[in-house]
Amino acid sequence: MAITAADVNKLRKMTGAGMMDCKKALTESNGDFEQAIDVLRKRGQKVAAKRADRDATEGAVISITSSDGTNGVIVSLNCETDFVAKNEGFVSLANKLAEVALSGLPSNRDSLLALEFETGLTVADKLIEQTGVIGEKLEIAYYESLKGNCVSSYIHAGNKLATLAALNVDSKEAAKNIAMQVAAMNPVALNKESVSSDVIERELEVARDQIRQEGKPEEMVDRIAQGKLGKFFKENTLVGQSYIKDSKQTVESYIGSIQEGAQVTGYRRVGLGV
Repeated sequence: MAITAADVNKLRKMTGAGMMDCKKALTESNGDFEQAIDVLRKRGQKVAAKRADRDATEGAVISITSSDGTNGVIVSLNCETDFVAKNEGFVSLANKLAEVALSGLPSNRDSLLALEFETGLTVADKLIEQTGVIGEKLEIAYYESLKGNCVSSYIHAGNKLATLAALNVDSKEAAKNIAMQVAAMNPVALNKESVSSDVIERELEVARDQIRQEGKPEEMVDRIAQGKLGKFFKENTLVGQSYIKDSKQTVESYIGSIQEGAQVTGYRRVGLGV
């Protein structure tokens, strides 16, 4: 049957595939749209298989929150080149994936891949389909979620880094400020109590070695090392850090000034390659 420009454009809108690819798929399927979509998906599988060993280190990192502000997700959709990462269609796909994740709130990345992206198509299927459309390896490199009384998101310019922050009180402005703090200062943990014992021991060992190299007496090593550890906690835990909008106070004191009993209850930070 004759394939019209209107048919090609319809399939293009349905799948995001290029005009020539859509025309070939419709020709091969004799104008049957469902079969044409299958043709494009099979092509995507072939391309995905060929590019499976490629590095997907570029992409777009998207964070969004629910309308009631109690849940948030971050999705990092990776590709091979910065050219594709900046494409409007690719960024739109990343945003749609984040919306699917927020709707389903899967427990991990594998569960996200199994969610329905659209009728008859899982997230994993969609990635394969779009691999055929775009011609590059596509993968969800990271997925994070966060729940709280008030969750806010922040996406750094260029979609290379995204964060979430949660508070135990309803203050969208404060939550947004903390999400920006997380992006700028990259804390290792929420507070000193949540720093892992491995990190603490490593910091102490580095400090002890530095102190000994300075020639300090052995009986002073542990005491000075503990002091250096305290400085590490102040500089690298979220609530201990200086607040980026007012360095005279810490994040903890800033949040405390918002409302009595206010606390940061969690955060997430995802960047390309992180």
